[in-house]
This record gives sequence, structure tokens and C-alpha cells, in this order.
Amino acid sequence: MGLLSRLSFSRDMGIDLGTANTLIYVSGKGIVLQEPSVVAIDQDSKTPLAVGEDAKKMLGRTPKNVIAVRPLRDGVIAEFEYAEQMLKYFIRRVHEGNTLVAPRVIIGIPSGVTAVERRAVMEAALQAGARDVRLIDEPIAAAIGAGLPVAEPTGNMIVDIGGGTTEVAVLSLQGTVLSESVRVAGDELNEAIILYMKKVHNLVIGEQTSEDIKIKMGSAYPMQDEDSLIMEVRGIHLLSGLPRTVTIKAPEVRESMMEPLSIIVDAVKRTLERTPPELAADIIDRGIMLAGGGALMRGLDALLSHETGIVTHIAADPLCCVVLGTGRALENYKELERVFNGRSHTL
Repeated sequence: MGLLSRLSFSRDMGIDLGTANTLIYVSGKGIVLQEPSVVAIDQDSKTPLAVGEDAKKMLGRTPKNVIAVRPLRDGVIAEFEYAEQMLKYFIRRVHEGNTLVAPRVIIGIPSGVTAVERRAVMEAALQAGARDVRLIDEPIAAAIGAGLPVAEPTGNMIVDIGGGTTEVAVLSLQGTVLSESVRVAGDELNEAIILYMKKVHNLVIGEQTSEDIKIKMGSAYPMQDEDSLIMEVRGIHLLSGLPRTVTIKAPEVRESMMEPLSIIVDAVKRTLERTPPELAADIIDRGIMLAGGGALMRGLDALLSHETGIVTHIAADPLCCVVLGTGRALENYKELERVFNGRSHTL
């Protein structure tokens, strides 16, 4: 089979390579994969034992010869080899084992990453089997995925809160007018809860437990009847070294997260202060759009509305905004060509 005919069967894909989760959109099919960005490695053979959901279940529970790794930290590749193995596994799974087909790939990345970090993402995708890689800044991808009119000459503000980074951007005419990327997001909220439990309750808890507390009890703004929300948390007592259960309430979970939440709010305020007057007027009319997994935090829209005085909306499908944006950019390649900021070829 000739090269061109092989490539004609390629399943081109958009990828949200996130710190917490990886999502893949296949042209003509929609979102086909949504898995945690985790790889479990056998240290003796250096081969992956599990990837995605199966590997996430192993976090904090592996024997000595196995490590469960999150290859991305703060939105960028921290463990190149493991990131490459993870991408290769996901791409092959999407292609249903057909290794002869080389896809075109668009990847959403944080806007604040360095040139070296951008190159690492492209190299990982190429090594994983892509024939052509384009990069798109996550705020633009999230805005496209959230349905904002990014091609029009009007100001749109997007706040994309992922696992490792929070992206705040003002967009117009398929471009970023100004943006700020802070490496404070879902992971830091988890860490703040872990620190609070240790400091206040003398209880050591793991990352999974912390995330569970955040999802079930977390809020960014006072909510109705929150005092009645209680949760039993199990961990290791610092003083005795033995397992213990403590009961916590929703207001103290919010208190534990106030520092990272205030960093996110300050980034939004700084971006608004730097926004040109005409675009600022558009944002006041249209409001701020929240995307990413962090947008699911109860009361975050109310907190931003209260702090900025601008109505804040939550995207219809916040978790999938970036990958939907990469998919729409893939399917409208010519019309949205100006949104891409990186390119590499192997063929």
C-alpha cells in the first residue's frame, strides 16, 4: 500500500494532554478516550504494567518493584519517557492496534510553557507515532470548545482550571490578546487539603483521599446548608502512627483551599486590569467563561463574580472544553490555521 493511501485512512486526533487526565478526540467520531494521565511501571523490566484508570488505582498502593507515575506536572512533561509510553498506548488504543496508520495530531498545551517544554510535547507525540504535530494554547482550545466566538473582533475571557495549571486569557480574532498562566490548579487544591488535615487534625492522608474530599465537600464560596455536610476521613494519625478516622465539615474544606483559590482569583484580576478598554467592555457584556475540571468546584463562579463584579458562566462541558476545541480546530483546519503555534513533521 502506498504512503498516501495509508495516510488517507489515518484517524487524525486532537489531544488534551492534561496533568490529571488525557482526552482524545478523533475526527468524525468525537471524544473516544478519557483516562487519567498515570502510568504504572515495572522497575525491573522498565515496561508499563498499566496505563490510565487501571494505573491510577495503583497510586500509593504499589509493591517495591512497581511505581505509579504521573508523567506530567504543572501542565508540562516531567517524565519524558513515561509520557511517551502513555501517549503511545493511548494513540494505539484509539487506532485499535493499527500501527501502520500515522495520524495528524493537535495537542492543547498551557500558554505559559517554554520553547523547550513545547518541543518535549511535540517529540513525545512524534515518538508515539504521529506524522504531523500542531500545538494550540489551552485557553484558545478551551474557548473554541466552550463555543465562544473566537474568530470575531470581540473580547472573550476564558479561565481554564486544570490539574496543574490555571490559564486566564482574553481572546479576539483567533488570537490571544493577553494571557496569564499560573501553576496553581486542582493539584494544589489537593495539596492544600493534605496540609490542612496534617496541621489541624494530625492526620496524614493520600492524594486520592484528598481529591475525594475536594470533589465531595469542596466549595469556593459559602453555600446553603453547608454546615450539615460532614465526611469521615481515614488516614494515619501523626502522633500514634496508627490508622484513625476523623470527621470534617464543608466550611473547613473551603478554609483549607483559600490560599490557592486566592492565587487563581488574583490572576483573573490582573488580567482584567491589563485588558484594553474596548475588550473590557465586551467582557462586561458577555461575562467570564469558566472551563476545565476546576470549573466544577462548587461556588467558584460565585466567587469570581463577587471578586470581579463580572458575571461568570460555567461551560456546558467544562472537563471536555480543551479536547473539543482541539477537535474543532482539526475539523476546521484551514479556517482556524492561525490558532496553532507549533508544528513538526516526520513524513
